Amino acid sequence: MISSPLLNLSAVAALVPVALAAYRGSSERPGPVFWAAMLVAVAGPTALIVPELMRAAWDSGFSLALWVTIAASIWIFALISLLSLQAWRLAPLLVPYLILLSLLALAWSGVSSATVLAAEADFWLRFHIAASVGTYALCTIAATAGVAVYLKERELKLKLSSRLGRLLPSVADAERLQFKLLAFAELVLFLGIVSGMARGYLVDGHLLSLDHKTLLAVLAFALIAVLLLIQWRSGLYARQAARAVMIAYLLLTLAYPGVKFILDVIIA
Repeated sequence: MISSPLLNLSAVAALVPVALAAYRGSSERPGPVFWAAMLVAVAGPTALIVPELMRAAWDSGFSLALWVTIAASIWIFALISLLSLQAWRLAPLLVPYLILLSLLALAWSGVSSATVLAAEADFWLRFHIAASVGTYALCTIAATAGVAVYLKERELKLKLSSRLGRLLPSVADAERLQFKLLAFAELVLFLGIVSGMARGYLVDGHLLSLDHKTLLAVLAFALIAVLLLIQWRSGLYARQAARAVMIAYLLLTLAYPGVKFILDVIIA
């Protein structure tokens, strides 16, 4: 539980400059203002969650889970933006979404969790948590690329032109980003499932627990695998691919923060 309203508000505010810089900048390449704003966006959520994760016990509440997701998403997005000439153009879509998540985290910042994890958790549990967060962050960015595909195709079909549409990557570039991000997400999700199985076997002798979280994660893994195979072998219409990505993202949302919301907000 992150109870300090000032710290929460500071982390929310840290995300705003990069959204403004992305929307007001040109569509050619990011400038110094964008990277300075990105540095602030990375620092804000990171400074918020690191002290919480350094505690003797982690209060794995809904608010902290969202902040960890936001921090992972902005870190991975910053790295991808450094490596790709087109990825940064997703910022006008991705960052406002992260701001909405941060406002939700702020609203529930005073709600503690019934589940507390020891900081000296075993290696497999740490690895499983890191893989789960990484998968969700990668799929968040991939789903954003899918939304960009949908918006660009819609503008082309209706012969429209908007400021947002001009800032977003082309349909072809967004599709390539989506495919690569999903491929990485599939690999990380596989490692997460395997690490969860390894820990389950070591703890209670069962490789796979048939709970709703595991089933949704396995369904998301299967859906992403099918989508990647279809795109690789025969191609898939961009809008259909975008919808499939959003379905996979919905499944992961139900599996990760959705479960936290039910346990820590609704049931509690």
